Parts: sequence; structure tokens; C-alpha cells
Amino acid sequence: MLKFPFILFALVLSSLAHANGASSPDTHLALLPDGAEASLLVADPKTGKTLYSHAAETLRPPASVQKVITALAARLQLGNEYRFNTDIEVKDNDVIFRFSGDPSLRRDDIRRLVSTLKRETSIIRGNVYLNGAAFDDFELADGLPWDNLGICYSAPASSISLDDNCAVAKMIFTDNNNTNIDFQISRDAPISIVNKVELTDGLEKRYCKFKLMADNTNQYTLGGCLGRHKIPRFLSFAIQNTELYTAEIIRRELKHAGIELQGEVIRNDRASGRIIDRHESAALPELLDEMLKDSDNLIADNLLKAVGRSYYQEPGSFDNGTAAVKAVLKEKAGIDLGNAAVADGSGLSRNNRITASQIMKVLQYIYAHPELKLMEAMAEAGKSGTLRYRYSLRGDTFKGRVKGKTGTLYGTYNIAGVMTSASGSPLLFVQMVTNYHHPDYHRHEKREIRNFEKNFYQSLYSMK
Repeated sequence: MLKFPFILFALVLSSLAHANGASSPDTHLALLPDGAEASLLVADPKTGKTLYSHAAETLRPPASVQKVITALAARLQLGNEYRFNTDIEVKDNDVIFRFSGDPSLRRDDIRRLVSTLKRETSIIRGNVYLNGAAFDDFELADGLPWDNLGICYSAPASSISLDDNCAVAKMIFTDNNNTNIDFQISRDAPISIVNKVELTDGLEKRYCKFKLMADNTNQYTLGGCLGRHKIPRFLSFAIQNTELYTAEIIRRELKHAGIELQGEVIRNDRASGRIIDRHESAALPELLDEMLKDSDNLIADNLLKAVGRSYYQEPGSFDNGTAAVKAVLKEKAGIDLGNAAVADGSGLSRNNRITASQIMKVLQYIYAHPELKLMEAMAEAGKSGTLRYRYSLRGDTFKGRVKGKTGTLYGTYNIAGVMTSASGSPLLFVQMVTNYHHPDYHRHEKREIRNFEKNFYQSLYSMK
């Protein structure tokens, strides 16, 4: 029933675009490889009028564009002044570290809390308890790919979060023939590495890829094949056991401060005492700025859990966080995500499904409420974040004229945001490309998507 009106609409748009000296966005879909699919939506934010639509009601993986949804829900539910708190408490002979899932907490922050403790005592005769009751114990969303869990961008969303839940190691060759590898772990992070890598020259073993396996003791086994490099390479590992990692860091910081621990470091979500010091994260707007510009997954997922905790007044989880996001947007913004499948806050889960139309509703609300400062927190073409070096938006034409959120997964290339056209008019747009798989993966994987995006955004820029 809708097919013929849509074709008529596309033909009218194509005719108007041709009259304006611009090509229709519809013509650029042929640039994608066979099998690829796309949802595209363009709207005038001032009038709400749809200027172009293609498969806008089809559910697709949002990837990190989902962070726009998380950002709006967090801003509406948690408020501008929200901060994550990390407390150090004392009770009798025990010390308690109370965590709330601060994704920005660093080892130096633990050191400052320990320095406060040092002013009260130099001996802990009891135990050190880690209280992580703010979130539940399930730190990985449904639908995460197992083979990426050891990589930093898949760091677990834990109430006990420290150092981005990541550890960095520099891989260096220890001889002139590049036959032996050594690893230098940044800041002596408490992880271990088992090296089973086979070194190769060039592409002699294209079928043999670099592989990583991680276990619950924060041991990482490297295998598969890797080409020889004279320049050191850096590897970022997702901490698998955040409790074990943080406990060891606290032991080292107590020793550094000259505090004797006679007991153990133990997880105890019921422990509480008198607060002697508190570390506060930056306020929510600063966290959202980093999350949106740099596409930080840990910030997104921990904020999702914080929204669930705030809305339902119970420990935050992926389940109550995703439910809370839908409820908050419907109640406070009038946005009904309806049949959207939301599994996390970051968009990393393969279970997420949402339509371009639903993302557009979020963009329209954000644009209509500049006091939220969410649009300005997004990456800017040629200037900041994930759009700074985006191939399709390079050059003076787009620099400073496009703000948006990117999203990339295997076979998925998305962008959603706002563009200032050549005429000075703002345009809201959503691009969702899925099932993109080029047969010549190694040499030309991104050639078609780059050509498609470059032509698509040029056609938007030329709209009047």
C-alpha cells in the first residue's frame, strides 16, 4: 500500500534535487555492495517535516548511536548535578570502600582516599571491605560477542570500576631479528600475559589472525599470528575480574601510604561505617560530553545502570536500566521506543535493535531543548571526537557543519546528528547501514561505505 506513494515521493525529491543542482540521497544507495541494507531519514528540525525517508521503520543495530538515547535518559532522570561517589568509611577495626560505578575513577583517586585514612591510622587491624551494592553482579549485557570480551572497549560495567576497567601493555621485540616479544604493563597493573603468538612476515598467513583469550584471574593469553613490527605496539585489555583487580590496587596503595593491613580485602556489599572522605566524579554534563564525543562504552553502560538504580530504587542492572530508559523517555519526553530492543547503554550488544524513526525522535527532542546541551556534546566533523577524522566528512565543506554520534559494529556503519546545509538551514539526519560485507575484506573493506557517505552527505549539504 505504501510502495507507490513512497516511489512518487522519491521521484519528486529527485526532481527537486536535480533542479537545485544536487543529486537525490536515493541515488547513492547503489554505491553500497550487494546485500547491504540502509535506513536513512532526514528532517527539518524547525518544522518537523520529513525531507527524505528510506526504510526508516526497519529495526536495525544502532551500535554506538544508542548512546544518544542513553544520554537523553540520563540527563532527564539523573539531572545536571549528578555525580558518582566513591567513599572511604571506617567501622571499629575495619575499613570500607563504597563504590557506585564511577567510570572515571582512577588509581590516583584511590591514593588520595588512602591518604585521608593515613591521617587516622597506620594499622588496619580488621579487614578492608569492598562495597559494590550500587549495581548487581552481572557486569556484561546479553548479546556481547565472546571473542571481544578481552578488549578494552568491552570492559565490564561494574559498580567496582577503576582505571576504565582496562590495562595497557606495550609489546616490544627484544632482539634485532624481531623473533622474541616482551610486554611492559603500564603502571604495573595486576594482570598477567601468556604469549603464544606466531610471528609472520607480511601477509603470508592471512588465514591466521591475532587472537586473545582472557580468564577470571585477569590472565590474558595471546595466540594466532602477528606480523613483525620494529615499532612497539600497544594492547588494551579489558579487566575481567574488577573486584580482584581493585583489591590488589588497594593493597598496593595501603602499602605505599605506610598503612599495615592485618586482615584481608574482601567483597562485602552490606558493610558500612562512618564516612571519612569522598571522591566525586565530574558532574553528568562532563561525563556525557566524553561519552558522546569519544564513544565511551563504560560511561554509557554505567550510566544506564545508574538510571535504573535511580528510577526503581534498587541496585542498577542492565535489565532495570533498559526498562528505566524506555520509561523515562516516554514519561518525560513523550518518546515511545515501542518495539525497540534495548540491551545496554553503549550499543555494543548485538541484541540491540531500533529504527531510524525512533532515533530521529530522540534527535528532535534534543534539538528542541538546547538547555540540555546534548547536541553540543556530540562530536564535530573535522574538529572533535569520532567525527574529527571521519573520511566521508573531511574537508572544509563539512568542518564545523556536522555534529553527531557515530556507531560502528561488524557490518554496521551508522551516524546520527545535525548538519548545517549550504543555505544555512539545519538538517537532522539518521544513517543506519547494516549487512555491509565486502568480498575483498583486506583491501577494500571500507571503500564503498566511504563513497556512499561522501555522496550522501554532499547531497544533504546541497539541499535547500
